[in-house]
Amino acid sequence: MISKEEIQHIAKLARLGLSDNDIAKYQKELSAILGYVDKLKEVDVEGVKPFTHSVDISNVLRLDEKIERTAEDSGKLKKQMPQTKNEYLKVRSVF
Repeated sequence: MISKEEIQHIAKLARLGLSDNDIAKYQKELSAILGYVDKLKEVDVEGVKPFTHSVDISNVLRLDEKIERTAEDSGKLKKQMPQTKNEYLKVRSVF
């Protein structure tokens, strides 16, 4: 079990003010956590590849492809717009 002095030292490093009840509570809790870590050290991980994420993730990229548009497509869009100016689509300012 972790000593009272070790808990006080950790609390001082973390700039925590602990009461005697808190110290006793943290002695039990930190001892349990460290006991669990010791159990994990016993696990055989030989041949297990290290990973940084629980799910295998890869970046999905697609090739840029040129899409041919016809004058007819442009005309359809212009008809749907409420306003145009000099063959450009007129929209409200975003600033």
